[in-house]
Amino acid sequence: QVQLVETGGGSVQTGASMRLSCAVSGGTFSSYVFGWFRRTPGKERELVTAISRTDNTISADSVKGRFTISRDNAKNLVYLQMDSLKPEDTAVYYCAAGSNPSFHYVEITPGKYDYWGQGTQVTVSS
Repeated sequence: QVQLVETGGGSVQTGASMRLSCAVSGGTFSSYVFGWFRRTPGKERELVTAISRTDNTISADSVKGRFTISRDNAKNLVYLQMDSLKPEDTAVYYCAAGSNPSFHYVEITPGKYDYWGQGTQVTVSS
């Protein structure tokens, strides 16, 4: 059973930085693709950024240049570095893992991910 646990959320002011971590246990970490998604009340879950098995990445336009996803295959960790945070980044952030035979493919569809963390709240105040 694969389990994902997000840590690092909290409350910050506009312009601050924050790093979320996702600890992955079970399965074979290097075989998974990963994504960070977020959800706010009344809105659909949306992709923030995702990473392939070979570190190719895709990010939402709203976070390009500010957020960076990375993975550490030795530590079974996935990170989301968030810089220049804005109030509109306030959401619950979820880490997700999925199997994909391609080394280079970045999965952006939530339904294609097999495992999800419990989420961590990020609040950015103005």
